[in-house]
Amino acid sequence: MPITIKSDSEIEKMRLAGKVVAKTLEYLKNNITAGVTTKYLNQITDEFIKSQNAIPSFKNYNGYPASVCISINEEVIHGIPSKRKLVDGDVVSVDIGAILNGYHGDAARTFIVGKTSIENQKLVDVTQKSFFEGIKLAKAGNHLFDISAAIQDFVEANGFSVVKDYVGHGIGTQMHEAPEIPNYRQNRRGPKLEKGMTLAIEPMVNLGTDEIILLDDGWTVITADKKCAAHYENTILITDGQPEILTATDF
Repeated sequence: MPITIKSDSEIEKMRLAGKVVAKTLEYLKNNITAGVTTKYLNQITDEFIKSQNAIPSFKNYNGYPASVCISINEEVIHGIPSKRKLVDGDVVSVDIGAILNGYHGDAARTFIVGKTSIENQKLVDVTQKSFFEGIKLAKAGNHLFDISAAIQDFVEANGFSVVKDYVGHGIGTQMHEAPEIPNYRQNRRGPKLEKGMTLAIEPMVNLGTDEIILLDDGWTVITADKKCAAHYENTILITDGQPEILTATDF
């Protein structure tokens, strides 16, 4: 499948979808506190996205039963909201998608409930920083896998591991479009980046081993050693200069 180049009008639609996702993340951040259930967080996410005249991308996507993925501690991605209550020290990754005017926005953040260990805090910080290290190379004329190598190099230099079984992706009228975007070094440079490409870059980083396990629910992915994981994602636009983050938030 070819990588789609978005027109100016398509890019504007993606900006609007990205803003919905960013606003939803900011809203959700203020509700991630000890004592709330992940089911409640899913409910308010669903309601907020719809209040923006958008559609939750994830709900019923390939059968996924919720509007937000909420992954706690050793859960890497795709955690299903439930009656589980958050407690102090939890490392909580939230992944949100929204469709507006036929175009998708997609982003993820990892939050900490109350206080956690220095190690877990560093994990969350490094995961976020690895995204920004990667997108330093996300400009027209560079190659896709330059981003991948930069993410892995930064993560491993800080003593953590990148998940290799799941990757980032192109995004537009479909949530998952070409190309796949690994968070680790490849033996080739990959396609050349062009102005107008829209990409979801999403480092998934583990405190310990990079090995993961898919649980019996068919969705939730956990670390094999049960140590914590973190996730950070934005939808970006390739330009002639620095990339534009379409799902930028204030945190």
